[in-house]
Amino acid sequence: MIDLTSSLYLGLRHGSTVLPPWPQLTTGVPAVLAVAPEAGTVAAGLADLIGTKAATLAPSTLHAFWDLFVAMGARQIHVDSGTYPIARWGAERAHCRGAVVRTFHHHDPAALRRAMAAGRGRGPVVLADGLCPGCGGVAPVGEYLAIARHFGGTVVVDDTQALGVLGTPAPGHPYGTGGGGTARWAGLGDARLTIVASLAKGLGVPIAVVAGSRPMVRRYEARAETRVHCSPPSNAHLSAAAHALRCNTVRGDKLRKHLAHLVIGFRTLADAHGVPVMPGLFPIQTVRPMAGVDLQEAHRRLGKLGVQAVLHQPRCGRGAALSVIFTAAHREADVERTVNAIGAALLGAAEGRLAVAG
Repeated sequence: MIDLTSSLYLGLRHGSTVLPPWPQLTTGVPAVLAVAPEAGTVAAGLADLIGTKAATLAPSTLHAFWDLFVAMGARQIHVDSGTYPIARWGAERAHCRGAVVRTFHHHDPAALRRAMAAGRGRGPVVLADGLCPGCGGVAPVGEYLAIARHFGGTVVVDDTQALGVLGTPAPGHPYGTGGGGTARWAGLGDARLTIVASLAKGLGVPIAVVAGSRPMVRRYEARAETRVHCSPPSNAHLSAAAHALRCNTVRGDKLRKHLAHLVIGFRTLADAHGVPVMPGLFPIQTVRPMAGVDLQEAHRRLGKLGVQAVLHQPRCGRGAALSVIFTAAHREADVERTVNAIGAALLGAAEGRLAVAG
């Protein structure tokens, strides 16, 4: 069985045998009172990777977004309609505290400008995913920033999908180098930009970072209620995060290059075999909707052919979608087998529907 459902994009696993030991699992106190020494080192490494002046850690993006907009004092939040639910939950909590929350059309700077012009309130905040796994598109963060700056606002990006995958554009590296995420990819270094990201995808560690300007990070740390009422990241997670950063430095670009090679190979073979896929080189590759093909049936047939795929509902589209997710742990043989299986599954699903209709 080929598993194409994991989003550990670089294939990093951080087994217990490769991690340095830790003297105790947790400090026993909330982060507001004390943090483990490793936390500062990891946060500094992530700030350097992402390209911000400062960063701090949280157990998850849920913890981070629960506090972020309230800590920022946001009174007006404009949400890209493709934004991931956890980030939206943070905006909804701010709404409960009095903020006005509005949604604008996915990856549409003109729609954002109109919404901001129509809105009232000081210091508007724009919220978006850095990279949309549904359509494979990178958000126009630079344009969002220009609009936010014009209205005296800021931009918050959930960069969970891009961190560890996208980096600084470079010849011969389809995903860029470094793996710092959307800000590095777009060449952005702006104090009005705040990055929130989980390391659980590209870097393989379920821990989150809040990165941005030093004043913003200090304000978040001072006002975040989860830092008072919840446990901080454990020493096990910190050890794994430090290991992930070392792996990224030593072999991250090689892994990203291999991953891009697999995705490009998949797309080339898919085109040759008449398998329609959505545009984009992100590791999540989605079958283009086809008239007369039941994707749920195609998904079932794929499983019988030994390929585990993802049947889901993209936030930026309508209807079901069938996707496969490649990681750097996959091989070229997996790509060829996957394309053949998808082609057979789609054909079988189409023929089955015709047989039922007949």
